[in-house]
Parts: sequence; structure tokens; C-alpha cells
Amino acid sequence: MKSTSARVADLGTTIFAEMSALAVQTGAVNLGQGFPDTDGPADVVEQAVEAMRGGANQYPPGAGIPALREAISTHQKTWYGLDVDPDTEIAVSTGATEAIAAALLGLVDPGDEVVVLEPYYDSYVAVLGFAGGVRRPVTLRPPDFRLDLDELRAAVGPRTTTMLINSPHNPTGTVLTREELTAIRDLAVERDLTVITDEVYEHLTFDDVPHIPLATLDGMRERTLTISSAGKSFSFTGWKVGWMSGPAELVRSAVGAKQFLSYTSGAPFQPAIAYALGHDASYFERFAAILQSRRDQLCAGLSEIGFTTYVPQGTYFAQTDIRPLGYDDGIEFCLALPKTAGVVAIPTQVFYDDVATGRPLVRWAFCKQESVIAEALDRLSVLAR
Repeated sequence: MKSTSARVADLGTTIFAEMSALAVQTGAVNLGQGFPDTDGPADVVEQAVEAMRGGANQYPPGAGIPALREAISTHQKTWYGLDVDPDTEIAVSTGATEAIAAALLGLVDPGDEVVVLEPYYDSYVAVLGFAGGVRRPVTLRPPDFRLDLDELRAAVGPRTTTMLINSPHNPTGTVLTREELTAIRDLAVERDLTVITDEVYEHLTFDDVPHIPLATLDGMRERTLTISSAGKSFSFTGWKVGWMSGPAELVRSAVGAKQFLSYTSGAPFQPAIAYALGHDASYFERFAAILQSRRDQLCAGLSEIGFTTYVPQGTYFAQTDIRPLGYDDGIEFCLALPKTAGVVAIPTQVFYDDVATGRPLVRWAFCKQESVIAEALDRLSVLAR
């Protein structure tokens, strides 16, 4: 009896599931997986409850309910000046992860090369494998994790069809600058490439660093499929409401794959997110300020313990180099950490093809309550040298 397919056999269990299970087994503080430990706005929850009670419990349209597509269109116009047709240029997905999968399955053929910034979100590798695509990584290296423009250009070859760009970038926290985005634009236009952008942390940038959607640059509106979600922006990661927007032909291709994945989901959550997107624009600024304070709390504490700490410009995550504390392998360090210090973190090297660069790096999540971060830092103090 055949028990698994070749495309799944080498994937194993995600590092997030493995480390979260370890946190449960050991009672460790979980600074690994990037989920908040508090819910999002209560009035948005009430919108979902009202939708359930009002009968929004059956299949919504495959592309998403009209109210949510309208809200996404308005959001793109309000924040970025992008005119997006809610009827033909937007589709709602089961989280951004499904949107990424649908985009790659719908746009990439076997043998196509796809440029990806590494370290990368782990689903990129899996779905590219499912699609038969060939990844061409461009490495973001410490201490600044900036995009090397020469490496970017060298990664594009005759079989390259697509670039998958993640900014604000998980797991480094880098927010691409206008100069970096312009270089991506110039290369995409010159080589006639399609670009998929993963922008789920679009509202979570710090220190007045702006998020600039690639689709806003001249020449990119017509070749960019933009992906985002409500999970990170509103702390409803379990609702799994994401979306993609862009030229009708790109959205249509992605929906061609998506219709055979979930088809549709989140019936009562979609009207709630439509409400959230249009209800209180100041919410995003307040939430980013809260997360910035948690970032500062975590990074200061990790530095005091002795880690080399890289302060992120955005996202939920901070990177550290563990070598100043006498360690040199992030996987070994993270597997031992729940027992040695009662804390869980994520080894960054699992997100790199360039394993040597990633080996000493560890990712920590700060989307937690102050008391949880303080407890984790207190436990980690046993590592101080």
C-alpha cells in the first residue's frame, strides 16, 4: 500500500507545529509561532456573531462576499491610491497562505523559475514544489537584512517567469525601501516578469518606516498580484480571511486554482472583516504602536541577556544571533531551549537554502502580552553570561 506521495514525503511537519507541540509538552512560554495571545477588537467579534445569528452560515460566493470585496477595494484606494475593481480584480481566500498557494499554482508551470527572498515563509517552498516551480533564492543577510540588488539581478535567468516578494518581510522584519522596490520594478519590467507580493504585515511597520506596495510603482499595477489578510492586521489569525488583488487576468488565474482548494470559507467572518476594514482607520496606528512597544521590550531584554539582537522594522518577529552566548546551531539551541530555559523560539536556518547564513539565527515573536514577554525574558536570563 502506498502511504504518501513523493511531493509530500520530504516536507515533514512544519517547524511551527513541531515547536508549538514542544511548548505544550514542556509548559514553555511560546515565542515561536506568530499568533497573538489576545483577541482583536471586540466590536469586530460582535459583527461576526451578528452575521452568524443573521444566517451567514452557508457558502459565500467563491470570490468573496461583495461587501468584503468593496471594503478591500476601498482600503487599497484609501491607503495606497490603487483603483481596484471589486468585481474582477479582487478575490477572498482562506487566509493569505491559500492565496499564495493559489497564485503559485495558477501562475507557475513546471520548470518555471521563481525568485524568492530568503529566509522565506515555509509554505513558499512547499507550494513551489507542488507547482513544479524552481526557486531562485536571493539571500537577506545580517546585520541589516537588506536586498542585494546585484544578487537579485543574478537570480533572474532565461527560465524566470515570476518573483515572489515579501515585505514587510517574515522572518527578518525588513521593510523594503523605495530604492529596493524600484530595482525590483526595473527588473520585472525589463524581463517581463509577473510579481506576487505577500504584504500581510502591511500595517505593522515601526519607527515611521512606510510600507510601499510594489503595485504602486509605475509599470507594476498591471503585473503585480498583491496578497494580504485580516489575520495579522486585526489579531484574528484563526479566522483565516485573506485576499488577493490585481489585474483581472492574474486574479482569474489564481482563482482557477483556488476553486479546487477551499472554494470558499469564513461566511460569518467575511462581513466582520468588511466592517473592520472600513470602520476605524486610526486602529492600525494604535495597534502598530502597541506592537512597537512589545518589540522594544523583547529586543532590549534579549540584548541584555547577551544575544546579538537585530531590531526589526516591521512584522511580529525579531532575529537574534546566538553565538555571543556560546551556541552556533539554531536548531540544536531551539530544541534544547524548552528544557534549559522554559521558552520556545524558531530556528531561522529552516527558512534558508543558504544554511550557513541562517545557522546561528533564531526568531522570536513579540505579538504577546507584556507579562508573557517579561516571563520569557526572566526565564531566558539563565543563559546570560
